[in-house]
Amino acid sequence: MAGPRRSFLDRLVNRSELRRWSSRARKVHTAPLSELRAQRNQARALRGSLDYLIYFGDSRLALPTIGSNAFPVPHGTDWSWRPQLWRGPLAQHGLTAVASGEKLGEEVTMFHDCETSELTLRQVRNHRESDLAPYALRMDVFGFDGSFLSLVVNLPDEALEGLRKRHLIRLDTLVQMEKPLAIFARLNIKHGPNTEQLIRELPLHEADRMVEFDLAYSDINEKRIEKAWIDLIFEGPQMNEVTLRDFTLSRRPRADL
Repeated sequence: MAGPRRSFLDRLVNRSELRRWSSRARKVHTAPLSELRAQRNQARALRGSLDYLIYFGDSRLALPTIGSNAFPVPHGTDWSWRPQLWRGPLAQHGLTAVASGEKLGEEVTMFHDCETSELTLRQVRNHRESDLAPYALRMDVFGFDGSFLSLVVNLPDEALEGLRKRHLIRLDTLVQMEKPLAIFARLNIKHGPNTEQLIRELPLHEADRMVEFDLAYSDINEKRIEKAWIDLIFEGPQMNEVTLRDFTLSRRPRADL
């Protein structure tokens, strides 16, 4: 009996709280400043808990599961990651007339040299049963008067812990586009004053749209690695819509010979 009774009391309390805050919202323009200041501080404290509940409530109720970092990785993988933009909802879902250096979320930045930006970035929800990532990144390019366009994804510090020249770094993508274009992936590793760069073209016409970067062919100083990032470089992007349905990275040591 305690369960149903507690549930009923919880509903009554929730209704009372909702009515109280709705009333405060209606009176916000006429409330005395002393009361308004206290109510604002209470609302700010409450908002943090509500945002937390909404974010993780969505992550459990939606399909694909928001926040999911699950995806197939090769045997021997010692680190794997899906950036936040593809995992969960961002506070800012889109950008228009994107300026060079403008960020969507904390990890993705667009760079270009257009005089007039006719570029948009949007986070969109994945709904297909085949999608493992909860969200996707959609880029619309209309007129393009520049010479380069790239999206930069910054790798987290965890990717650099224990990173050695014997590691392979694998990038898996799922890309849709209105018309064909070439996309190159460039791994950048800053070590001391130098930055090592490894570049691969994404095999967009193959079922397995994966590239690997073999650090054995690099000149990185393992003791001075500071940061790393991936550039996605788009060639001839004008009048196109490109959707990155998924973007995942993994790392594994190469087999000993």
